[in-house]
Amino acid sequence: MGDVMTPDRARLVELAEAGRTSLASLSAMLGRNPSYLQQFVRKGSPRKLEEADRRRLAEFFGVSEVELGADPDHARPRDADDFIAVPRLPLGASAGPGAFSAEEISFDSFRFSRRWLREMGLEGADLTAIRVEGDSMEPTLRSGDEIFVDRNKRSGEGIHVVRIGDALHVKQVQASAPGRITLISANDSYAPIDLAREEVEVIGRVVWKGGRV
Repeated sequence: MGDVMTPDRARLVELAEAGRTSLASLSAMLGRNPSYLQQFVRKGSPRKLEEADRRRLAEFFGVSEVELGADPDHARPRDADDFIAVPRLPLGASAGPGAFSAEEISFDSFRFSRRWLREMGLEGADLTAIRVEGDSMEPTLRSGDEIFVDRNKRSGEGIHVVRIGDALHVKQVQASAPGRITLISANDSYAPIDLAREEVEVIGRVVWKGGRV
């Protein structure tokens, strides 16, 4: 590239890498063609992001618009309280029965605006993010999808994260006989698992998913 990468473009690359997302998928989120942000970063075209695009990216990453090139005198103030950190856990995480603590074993976190969470109907939820591994819940959830688990919702049927022994699993939870619980995979290749209720610790219900296109 002929010119030196400007701080706003360098910051966008840094944020994308830290968030394990691609410039192409961020461009798609903005409703642009997949090469839009790549061109901005590599070729400086456009020279500055449009205000609406910059604001959307700043909200997505939980940063000030100034970091992405906004004029400090005209950028909207960004209150840190506008954002909520959602800790991410590895699916293999275990803190021992009854001692599940996202803060102790999280390896990363997402930051989401309160407004976005409200729009998704997730305001007030006790959220933890987990990356799905394996194909047992396909096509509903694919390996690599990020899911939000609301730890305030541990009852009722639906897709839940449960602990069996020292491992976490993502399964459809269904009450069966009294004192029994059935864990069902969306993928028909996996047989349902029938367990005594006390063998299963329900961590929370899956309330949101996102992943690569």
